[in-house]
Amino acid sequence: MTPRPTYPQGTPSVGGPAPVLETARLRLRGLQPGDFEAYAAFLATPRSIHMDGPHDRDTAWSWFCNDTAHWPLFGYGGLMIEADGELAGQVSVTHGVTFPEHELGWFLFDGFEGKGYASEAARALRDHVYSTTEIPGVVSYCSPENAGSIAVAKRLGAVYDPDAPRPDGDTCHVYRHPTREALQ
Repeated sequence: MTPRPTYPQGTPSVGGPAPVLETARLRLRGLQPGDFEAYAAFLATPRSIHMDGPHDRDTAWSWFCNDTAHWPLFGYGGLMIEADGELAGQVSVTHGVTFPEHELGWFLFDGFEGKGYASEAARALRDHVYSTTEIPGVVSYCSPENAGSIAVAKRLGAVYDPDAPRPDGDTCHVYRHPTREALQ
């Protein structure tokens, strides 16, 4: 019998709704039912190839609910990115059952790339999670071919960690972000 993975642990102060975070140009907020169509549409396209996509609606719904449920369960999760009142993508800190560590991840919808939104959103969420939970550090799991996400990780100060554990035998590259302590 294969042992079941241990579900990630949260912090003692978990619970509650997703926060609303504001940056100079962005508004980050919890996922809402009306966001699902854009979320699922992105995951159904070849643009999600670096997330093992394209994905069907069932997978999209599972991920959408997972990103939402992380907030009340663990005190971190997914946030939608709004730029000038439009949905621009999503950013999250999650710890799925196959993830060895907490992951900081992001994706942008078509037309929103190249403007620095992913870096701005990821920095804001990372800093929020560091200030409100006991998570000491995060990683980003990046496909070796995903130059855009690797560039974002590096802009955030993350460094390639070839010895880091990967999710279930994945061939991704692991980029380790500065810890909470290092950023203080």
